[in-house]
Amino acid sequence: MKYIISIIFSFLFIAFSGAQPLNKSTTASLTEAGDLAFEVGDYYNALEKYKEAYEEDNNTYIAGKRAACAFYLRDYEKAQKYFEVLLRKDKKKQQYTKEYRFLYAKTLKMNGDYEKAVEEFQLALDETEDEKLKTEIKNQLRGAEMAVEMIQPLDLVVAHAGSNVNNKHSEYAPRMTEDGTTMYYAAMEAKKVIVLDGNEGDYYLKIFESKKKGEEWGKGEALDLQVNRENWHTGNPALSPDGRRLYYTRALLEGNYVSQSKIYVSTMGDEGWGPARELIGINGNYKAQHPVVGELFGREVIFFTSDMEGGYGGNDIYYATYKGDDVYADPVNLGPKINTKGNEETPFYKEGILYYSSDGLPGIGGYDIFKTSWDGTGWSIPENMGMGYNSSVDDLFFTVDKEGYSGFLVSNRYDEKKSTKSVAGKTCCNDIYTFNIEKIESSIVVGSFVDKKPLPGTNFQLIEMTNNRPGKTSDKDSGQTNKAGFPLELEKAYMIIATKEGYFPDTVTINTVGLTESKQFTEFLFLKEKPKPPPPPVDPYETYTIDEPIELQNIFYKFDSDEFVEGAEDDLRIILDLMNQYADMKIELYSHTDSRGKDKYNMDLSQRRASAAKRWLVKNGIAASRMRAIGKGETEIRNRCVNKVKCEEEEHLYNRRTEFKIVEGPTTFKIEKKRLRKKTN
Repeated sequence: MKYIISIIFSFLFIAFSGAQPLNKSTTASLTEAGDLAFEVGDYYNALEKYKEAYEEDNNTYIAGKRAACAFYLRDYEKAQKYFEVLLRKDKKKQQYTKEYRFLYAKTLKMNGDYEKAVEEFQLALDETEDEKLKTEIKNQLRGAEMAVEMIQPLDLVVAHAGSNVNNKHSEYAPRMTEDGTTMYYAAMEAKKVIVLDGNEGDYYLKIFESKKKGEEWGKGEALDLQVNRENWHTGNPALSPDGRRLYYTRALLEGNYVSQSKIYVSTMGDEGWGPARELIGINGNYKAQHPVVGELFGREVIFFTSDMEGGYGGNDIYYATYKGDDVYADPVNLGPKINTKGNEETPFYKEGILYYSSDGLPGIGGYDIFKTSWDGTGWSIPENMGMGYNSSVDDLFFTVDKEGYSGFLVSNRYDEKKSTKSVAGKTCCNDIYTFNIEKIESSIVVGSFVDKKPLPGTNFQLIEMTNNRPGKTSDKDSGQTNKAGFPLELEKAYMIIATKEGYFPDTVTINTVGLTESKQFTEFLFLKEKPKPPPPPVDPYETYTIDEPIELQNIFYKFDSDEFVEGAEDDLRIILDLMNQYADMKIELYSHTDSRGKDKYNMDLSQRRASAAKRWLVKNGIAASRMRAIGKGETEIRNRCVNKVKCEEEEHLYNRRTEFKIVEGPTTFKIEKKRLRKKTN
């Protein structure tokens, strides 16, 4: 006879010869054999007997037992079929059929038919008078109602981890090293149901190591006997944050059940993992499983599950503080906010968040994955991780990488794309799945403008705001453009300030709180030019230095003559005033002509005109000894209008000028600008 043994949440499909064959194959004897197997949890053999008996007598009792066996074997597709046969047959609603109503509703839920499951849970609730069962039905009903409204996030991708790490039996507890290159997990090396008949060979659960190759995981290799002890089931691997310690459990079976499970640790050495050391203070006369390293109250702790006395239900989650040298303080139950009347399993801790699976909280399947946060003094209300992480069946062993965007979970969900078939039914066995979340990234591009025109050379300052107070700051100069870009962190508020000398600053605020997809923000900041300060008072005088020629543009003469025209005397009075002001001043007077005319004639003409200016000054009281008249003719033409070049009259006029230069007297002096009217070309 064959038995399927379930190692506390491992669902290992192991069959063994143990029951004695009956001498007769009547319906009664087959049913009796099925009942005997059912009572000890041997659902595999029980189902075989009930199936044989049903072929001879398809009564409702056998139909119900057959359906229950399929349910406990997690063959939910077959279980639903069997339950629906039972319900059609049992029109009188016998009492034992009412008891199966709850299992049928759970089967519908496991198959994802939530709306119909809600109806059946309600019928089961109405039919039972068992208060304890009513509580459980209500819990399942809430989960099914929740599932009807639940949608898988679009950014979450869950995929089968492949046949290199998954086989026909169950796999458990995938744990990844910090660098993401190595995975440890537990599994059996078997391709079919193992029959314990003395020829079964090595059927024990072992811890395997797999290396990542590109995007896939390589073939798992069993660890050596330092970790995988002969004739013991070794599983539930977990790594310390530094990757130097490997925690795991070793379990023994007694019949169909675990009789002993303790937690051990090995340390990585030069030649691999060292020998197993039993943890002190954690293990006892109870089963300790699913270790994982975490932190509470600033101290390293280990979380684990146990059925020790004093808990709230089946398996509860505990923690124990690490004292050093494999010694731990007394285990502490996480309390009723986390632990329920059901089972809490497979904890995983990451940066203040505890992930775990429970069948005692409302869920969309059997075991759902939940998370709770530690605030320094207590845990938050557990939150269901939702569709995708959870399915309509069992989901556990959640683990996430250091960045929080990828990880593993273990599930017996139906997956038509998976590369391996299970040993018994589509949902009998656990497989390792990977999950990846689309990495949400955020950034901002800012631009500066003034009067709707780009403003190059703007400085942008990005300030992280916490409780309306400035925090971390970074800044960039836009250079020759008016734009700059910054990366942003998620769940943060920011202020951006744009500044430029000579302009009033502008600010804008944004936040990345609640982003569900990547986003680049674009913000424009508009600066206003500051009013220009009033110009300084204009000095009405222009300062000159000695030896600097001073041009007098308004001294004109009659054509081909040294006689002044009207208005020429205004410039001569400037010289007169200066020489009267500075008694020691001596000057030279220069006259120039344009290029038209003979060179010698122009030289004589300029000399006569310079002399005429000197005579005017002498006539008005300036001593002749203080002045020297010099004619320059056309020797200092200031533009292109030299001989033989055709020019406009205005261009020629630019060369006809009278200048004076101080040769003795003050080194600097001033002339009122409005009096000295300069002409420019």
